[in-house]
Amino acid sequence: MRKFALIAKRLGTPINILTAFLLSWGSIQAQEKETGAMEVTVKVVTIITRDNLNRKLSLPTSLFYDMEESELYVVTGGRVIVFNPAYFPYLSLGKGRGIDSPTGVFVDRAGNLFVCQGKSNENPRPRITVLNAAFLPAEEIHLEGFPGAENFIPKRMAIGANGRMYVAGLNHRGLVVLNKKGKFLKVLAPKDYIVSPDMTRVATINDVTIDENGRIYLLSEEMGRVYVYDKDERFLFKFGDKGGSTGKLSRPRGIAVDAKKGRIYVIDYMRHTGNIYSMDGRFLGEFGGRGWGPGWFNYPSDIAVDDQGNVIVADTFNERVQVLRITLKPPAPKPQAPAKEKEEGPTYGPGFPALQKKNGE
Repeated sequence: MRKFALIAKRLGTPINILTAFLLSWGSIQAQEKETGAMEVTVKVVTIITRDNLNRKLSLPTSLFYDMEESELYVVTGGRVIVFNPAYFPYLSLGKGRGIDSPTGVFVDRAGNLFVCQGKSNENPRPRITVLNAAFLPAEEIHLEGFPGAENFIPKRMAIGANGRMYVAGLNHRGLVVLNKKGKFLKVLAPKDYIVSPDMTRVATINDVTIDENGRIYLLSEEMGRVYVYDKDERFLFKFGDKGGSTGKLSRPRGIAVDAKKGRIYVIDYMRHTGNIYSMDGRFLGEFGGRGWGPGWFNYPSDIAVDDQGNVIVADTFNERVQVLRITLKPPAPKPQAPAKEKEEGPTYGPGFPALQKKNGE
């Protein structure tokens, strides 16, 4: 197994200290709409708050789950923390590995780690730093050869089966496509508008992911939309609606796909929720809401799915990462309310309190 020796040295007894955070079931009810919203049930599997040196996570902003090794990568506090399959932190990657301003990561099938990085005092040029399977610096890719390249700051990326790199940049319109060597090939440039067709422009893309069938998903925080392309980079369809109410996307920051369950997850930074869609973009329900208790979020920034189908959320301003098990089922029929009795509306938050009580109060 890749990196086995390194893991064995650092792990010691394979006990997940985070099991102390295992929490009970809670549920939320999604709004019943013509779109086919489902009843969403959430179980908190574990909550990660510490790194490998037992330091508190500092504003975790980006996630990547390596399906080959069942490992989680978390960008937090200017470092990349690696967690084993039991969500035990065993390694911190920082300046000693050439990582000083990480914004997002990706691991390819050979175990190479690609780290998107912004500017720093040591490195004034944004770049993608490549570490080999032993986490040793191997290469640096500087993006160039396209309009706006001089100001391009890579934020998130994905690599297709063909070896092409798909890179979303900070406040950059379109998605940059690089070949296996890191050379510029093209820009995927979906055009869209929010209010009027007269305002049509190329959408800014802030996240990208690729499913097991090679479909490419581009997320636009600006448009509140997801653009889907096939493995040959041909546009297929788009979905998502800009807005601040249930089923809408206000400021979506991260996207993840679980093709086995037929779900697409989008985390919304401003609404503090996760939206769930079918593989054809139909809204199924949502989970979360703003709060400090388990299952609630405070400006979440990214989302991922592990090899067990659990959903992982970078709960940024709660300074933690939550691992959730989410199930869907058709909503139960509502009993007919008496004519003069006010019908209670649906609830959208977890069944446990947003702000946990202390000292038995």
